[in-house]
Amino acid sequence: MKNTFDAIFEQAQDAFLSYKYLSGKKKAGFLNEIGNGLERIKTKLIPLASSESNLPEGRITGELGRTVGQIRLFEKLIEEGSWVEATIDHGDPKRTPAPKPDIRRMLSPLGPVVVFGASNFPLAFSTAGGDTISALAAGCPVIYKAHPAHPKTSNLVAEVIFEALSVSGLPEGIFTHVEGGIPEGQKLVKHPTAKAVAFTGSYYGGMALFELAYQREEPIPVFAEMGSINPVFAFKNKLEKELDNLARSYAASLTLGAGQFCTNPGLIFIPKTYAKQFSQAVQSELNEVVAAPMLHEGIAKSYYAALDQFQQRQELDWIKVSEKKDLEHLKLA
Repeated sequence: MKNTFDAIFEQAQDAFLSYKYLSGKKKAGFLNEIGNGLERIKTKLIPLASSESNLPEGRITGELGRTVGQIRLFEKLIEEGSWVEATIDHGDPKRTPAPKPDIRRMLSPLGPVVVFGASNFPLAFSTAGGDTISALAAGCPVIYKAHPAHPKTSNLVAEVIFEALSVSGLPEGIFTHVEGGIPEGQKLVKHPTAKAVAFTGSYYGGMALFELAYQREEPIPVFAEMGSINPVFAFKNKLEKELDNLARSYAASLTLGAGQFCTNPGLIFIPKTYAKQFSQAVQSELNEVVAAPMLHEGIAKSYYAALDQFQQRQELDWIKVSEKKDLEHLKLA
């Protein structure tokens, strides 16, 4: 008896055998249906994504525009066709001292791709985000692993993709929506039918998936955008002229999106002669920042756990901005 994952991948592989030969025009039509579907449900989708992620509706509105824009971009690309990079090097049987062979090459789809959704982008890097759409545009079925931070949003977008498949007359196995935790994600990556993995998230999560993919009997590529420390170096001539402005910009970047953006500056290096003055300026700016809920409870718990670990390190100097009890509303309500 087949398990659930075997059935999912068998269905995806069966769909791949026909989908990979689908014309660019027909694939573009399928993507167009997805884009149109997202625009039709935006009045329902935007508040839902906002409520699940704690991101403001203005941010979600912009992210929806980005998501649909990505879809439209791939529509044009695959219909135009140059992305396959078709190359023909004609042979010459009369060439001496040896005949020149006829050599032809082009890019072709790999097979089923496992895509992991991101927590901080419930639309643009999730169910119908760039990873999913690029794989579908290339002719690869997608097995999408939903992020637990915004399950209702993910399911609603998945329904749009299912409807687009139906309207386009395409096999259901071209897109599969999977929910679950770490064990389910690991099984997807290790399944022998999977041909590639796409991931947006933490460094540790991405490297764990990379190791799984590398240890397979047939290693597969992992396309990962992972977390970063993003160090910043401030130099004397800048600090002499714009110390307060730099402190203001640093604090704003540090706390953007409750500090959850991938561009968050994790380290800043300041010449020792300016360290105290800069620290005081940053402290002043941070005291003015209004606290906000985090994306989901898991991130909030990780934040407080890391904070407790750092506070136990005696060699670190701490700037007191607020009492921890005053930050409790950062947790998911």
